[in-house]
Amino acid sequence: MRSCRILVAVAAAFALGGCTDEKLVYRDRPPFNPPRDSINGFLGYFTVSEKQTSCGNCHVGHQRDWKTSAHAGAWAGLQSAGPAVQGFCVGCHTVSERGNPAAAPAGYTRVADSAYHDVQCESCHGPGFEHASVPDVGAKPIARVAVEISDTGGTCGDCHQGAHHPFVEEWAQSRHAEAQPEVIANYASNPTTYASCLGCHEGRNVLKRFGVTAEYVERNDPVNANTALGITCAVCHDPHGSPNTAQLRFPLETADPQQNLCMQCHIRRTVPASGSSRGNTPHAPQGAVLLGEAGYQNPAYLDTALLNAASSMSHASLTRNPKLCAGCHVFRFDVSDPAQGFVQTVTGHLFRPIPCYDANGVPTDTIRNCAYTPTARSFKPCAASGCHASENDAANFLAVSRTRLQQLSRQLWVDADGDRTIDAFPADSGYLAKIKANTTDLNPTAAPVTAADGAEFNLRLVGEDAAGFLYDNGDKSHGVHNPFIAEALLRASIQELNDLYGSQPWWTPPSPEVQKILDGPLGVTGRVPFPRAVVRQTSLR
Repeated sequence: MRSCRILVAVAAAFALGGCTDEKLVYRDRPPFNPPRDSINGFLGYFTVSEKQTSCGNCHVGHQRDWKTSAHAGAWAGLQSAGPAVQGFCVGCHTVSERGNPAAAPAGYTRVADSAYHDVQCESCHGPGFEHASVPDVGAKPIARVAVEISDTGGTCGDCHQGAHHPFVEEWAQSRHAEAQPEVIANYASNPTTYASCLGCHEGRNVLKRFGVTAEYVERNDPVNANTALGITCAVCHDPHGSPNTAQLRFPLETADPQQNLCMQCHIRRTVPASGSSRGNTPHAPQGAVLLGEAGYQNPAYLDTALLNAASSMSHASLTRNPKLCAGCHVFRFDVSDPAQGFVQTVTGHLFRPIPCYDANGVPTDTIRNCAYTPTARSFKPCAASGCHASENDAANFLAVSRTRLQQLSRQLWVDADGDRTIDAFPADSGYLAKIKANTTDLNPTAAPVTAADGAEFNLRLVGEDAAGFLYDNGDKSHGVHNPFIAEALLRASIQELNDLYGSQPWWTPPSPEVQKILDGPLGVTGRVPFPRAVVRQTSLR
């Protein structure tokens, strides 16, 4: 490293004569060139042909990683797009005022020099001349991890927006865009109890849990309602580069919950836990449902044919759906209008797998106010992934699966008063309401976990009522993540409860519609030997 050579030269001077007024002479040139944009102090490339940034002369690890990123090829990508778009796009494909605190014009938009080609360190961190000249802590240029859509935001949103790449506009409509207010309020009132929740619900704390030690503007801000960050771009994507798709901090193409990016958070309480008032309620179980590893599972009642389908035919198949969660939740496509031509690129950063369309055919962040049909919703990833033959095929399968899950759910519980709490029959109806009225078996605070506790957990995990309400913090996918395990869990709970309580005078047999489902599992026939699935519980929260 060139800065090391400078230190060697200084040390040699002291060794030879102590105090000296001799002028220091570099063996090589200094570690940065005079900035072409001297007013703003952007250094840019040290050696253009080698893509060696001035910052990278000292920050060698970041230089190595960045050089493999898409940002390092931004200028070449712009040239391949043709001259028609280059003037409009040049500010985001170079070191300029975009993405950092500099005022326009700056960098390439002020001095069109090749030293400013590509999206380099200073594109996010801001001008580096002062820091390179006097590299103390006070002069260190630090980037932001917050995201703004405004051009003056100085964040990822300065470039990653607009009709061709509306990443931030879509993200801003998603649940990832804000730290959940309830979690932040709970943390403020009781930091000790709720501190662990921030590791998934607040952006800076997610980065800490991921082991990120880099400094950024908001790093040491207190966590409160005004400063809490959502899951911003830099939480999932490493701006310095990574070996994963789209510079992600963890891979997508793995079924290992310890490695899969989405499952870093979306796989928490996945089985019932006694000794807690919330023990019969799941918490962010999506990853385990997808893998077929969630829920109260009594192997004596689980249908092995459905379990086999849950393992080999579900959306967790790396053959059919190699990106797993992102294969459906982050699906990119272009929307075109024959009369208007290009309308918009859809980036998938709404994170809605089958969102509703607007008038132009662009997905919107609405999930319950349009029909579950290909004309009203985007079922494109279902067909493109290879899981389904067409969008119609996917929509039809969803309709059948949801109807069956709703019927099974009603057999277990009908929340007649709408308070989302299982009340004793006749306030509510269904098996769980009758069990509560006649036994003490439905009690999450007591050990062990009973069949009734397990049935409540399975219902809240994958069930839905007749209006399509998805219970509590369950899977919330209408069974889409894994329709086979969803049906297997509800069928098994109903059958086990029938065996336990069927002889009681207050018990009633399943309805004819439910009995028909019990007699014929979803989409499969026969019984295929299959071991009991692994269950995962990474957190009791």
